[in-house]
Amino acid sequence: MKHSNVAIFVPHNGCPMQCTFCNQRGITGQKNVVTPSDVKAAAETAIKTYDNPQEAEIAFFGGSFTGIDPDYMESLLSAAYSYVSKGYFKGIRISTRPDYINVPILSTLKRYGVTSIELGAQSMDDEVLIANRRGHTSKQVEFASKLISNSGFSLGLQMMTGMYKSTVKKDIETAKRLAILKPETMRIYPTIVLKQTELSALYQSGRYTPPTLDDTLTLCAELLDFFNNMNIRVIRLGLHDSESLKNDYVAGPYHPAFRELCESRLFLNKFLSYLNNLTTKSSTNTYTVEVAPTRLSKAIGQKKGNIALLRQKGINVSIIPNSKLKEDQIKIIPIE
Repeated sequence: MKHSNVAIFVPHNGCPMQCTFCNQRGITGQKNVVTPSDVKAAAETAIKTYDNPQEAEIAFFGGSFTGIDPDYMESLLSAAYSYVSKGYFKGIRISTRPDYINVPILSTLKRYGVTSIELGAQSMDDEVLIANRRGHTSKQVEFASKLISNSGFSLGLQMMTGMYKSTVKKDIETAKRLAILKPETMRIYPTIVLKQTELSALYQSGRYTPPTLDDTLTLCAELLDFFNNMNIRVIRLGLHDSESLKNDYVAGPYHPAFRELCESRLFLNKFLSYLNNLTTKSSTNTYTVEVAPTRLSKAIGQKKGNIALLRQKGINVSIIPNSKLKEDQIKIIPIE
């Protein structure tokens, strides 16, 4: 079995706020308090089942990890570090809040072999942060990010689209401001309305209307392309699929294959951009499109969706693999 990380969820622990959208137990599917024994059990399972566990990190997600009780935090880190120090895994990744990062905390994390720190920035618009009760400012995101990078950790940032009081323009500006901080990785989460959240009450009262799935795909495909061009890896698009998430879902652009849909939309956008940029009107509406073999299914689209959408526009397309092309390349051949 091949996995990138050993994911250990610490739901809502250490977080001083209750954001409008937050139901961490629904998002992670985790309700019980994680113990050092749980960490060791997860590590032992990974050692036995992963193809290359030494290339993976032990990752603590789901809450504000550096905000939990210091002794409890160190007990979890110690359990993980006992495997990292022996070379079973390459390091430890944690997720936390921008306002829960400082020099003493980073010193502790460094001592226990933490290699990557992800910050839940969510938005870089202070009005949106206030409206969603985030409890931190965009300046704190900038300060914490620079402190993390300057201390030798790999920086990861997380943003959300479609938040209460946000707009497409604000979401794009958030992406631009986060890219300036030069993270190595990004996660992009569309806002989903979950049960037992303030956002659910705002939705039920009509004060919040989530973006449609189609509009969100259009935006997130643009963001994916932007970060790709900035050489920033987008390591997640959309929430992790789980039974608890499905049970708590109320509204919003959720799809279990959200990333695949975004990558398909990105291909479609590139093809349509090619047609729009033609200097002379083409005499044909039939094309052969070549893509890297690993991109074939995404180019065709789920249930051949891209081919169907193009056909609706009067364009006939055959999409075939070309092993000489890189993953981000496409070759378009008009068929006269």
